[in-house]
This record gives sequence, C-alpha cells and structure tokens, in this order.
Amino acid sequence: MGHVFDFQDAGSYDTWFEQAKNRYCLELEIKLMMDLLSPRKGQRILEVGCGTGIILESMMDKGVYLTGIDPSPYMLDLAQKRLGSKVDLHRGGAEDLPFEDNAFDCVLFFTSLEFTDRPAKAIEEACRVAKDKVILCVLNRYAPLNLMHRFKSFFIPSIYIHAHFFSIWELKRLLFAILGKVPIKWKTTLQFPFACGKIAGWFENMSLVQKSFFGTLICMKIKPVPKFRTRPLAIRVKKSKGYEQAPGMATRMRQ
Repeated sequence: MGHVFDFQDAGSYDTWFEQAKNRYCLELEIKLMMDLLSPRKGQRILEVGCGTGIILESMMDKGVYLTGIDPSPYMLDLAQKRLGSKVDLHRGGAEDLPFEDNAFDCVLFFTSLEFTDRPAKAIEEACRVAKDKVILCVLNRYAPLNLMHRFKSFFIPSIYIHAHFFSIWELKRLLFAILGKVPIKWKTTLQFPFACGKIAGWFENMSLVQKSFFGTLICMKIKPVPKFRTRPLAIRVKKSKGYEQAPGMATRMRQ
C-alpha cells in the first residue's frame, strides 16, 4: 500500500496550500492536468489517492460524476468536509481498487503514485477500471525544486522522504512493460518554481515550454488497451432423435 498519511500529515497538507506561492503552483498543475484530462459532462472520473479532495474540488463544476479513494482515514475526513455528499469517497489502496472493470471513463493520479509500494500494480489496476484514459501526475526526479526537496529530506524530516520521484523515461519504461506500446502523451509544468506572477505564468503555459524534461510536475496521459468482458454463451441444442439407416447400407456393410 505504501505510505499512509497520518493526522499530522493531513493537517499540514491543506495548510501548505494556503500560502499564495504554493497556491499559484497548484493552479498551474491543475491547469495542465485539466488540459490532458479534458473532462466532459456526464463522465465518471476516479481519483486514486484523493487526499483531502483539493483536486476533486476543482472538477465539481464540470458536470462529471466524481469518485475518490485514499488509504488515509484522516485525509478522507478532510475530503468529506470539503466535498460533502457531492463526491463518492472510499477508503482503500491503489494496488487493489474495489471497482469493476471499466467502471470509470477516466482514472487520475495526482502526486499519489509516488507513495505506493508497487506503482506498476497501481497502474495496472487503474487501467483495469478505466475505459478511456489514465492520467498520471507525478513529481519529476530531475526538476530543480524536487532535487532540493529530496536533499533537504535527508536532514529535515518531511513527507518527501517517503516519496519515489519519477522521470519521464522511467514512467515510459514502466508503462510499456505493463501495457505494451500504448499511446502516451506528456507535458510538464513549473519550469520556474521560484518565480510567480503573470509573466511567469504566461511562459509556463506555452506548449513549447511544457515539453521540457525538467518541469516540477510530469503529467502523462495513457490510453489503455481496450478490454471487453466476456461470459459463456448458452446455446440450446435439441436432442437428436437418431437417423434411419439408408436402404442397402446393411447389405454393403456385410460385403
């Protein structure tokens, strides 16, 4: 299952986003995620590792049916307070989703795959329950800001010590090993995490800039291999009444 956020983690998670600069970063990340997700009215969307519901909240006005799952009861308590009854929330791990095959149109990970023990199994499960697409939003191993977080975590305890940071190449190898050569599209954001404002935001939203390998957040869209449910087909067969022996057959057989 990986690291499960405790009471202290859950409280500090929301508090972190109250700072203006961190909120600016989150808005850029959500915008990139939305560009790849392209939610349409009536779709069923699952967020795996939904945490306190910040990402689900950003989709509540899209006319979609939202479901969230997380292993932390403390995170889910905060999500329930934020989202109310508008989102279906479940407690569970990413490696064993309690949903039927093709139960959702889209499945989303938003900085949650990093905290699973078996990311390959989590992706397999997401592809099993997703009908159209899977979106992976993960922290980039080679981004300057994440390198700083990883270095600091060796000296100052933080949530990042439990995270496995990914690279674009690592994600591709992992996905191709699981699914074969499925269609993949990726972008990154927060190339300039130490700057904020309109000018920095304009650069961040440029398509060419988002093809950088060093953005803080990698967003990758997968189209899973189509899956079809099968069941035995019952065919009613009438009992044979037997066949009459053709004239002259007995005579030929004796000869």
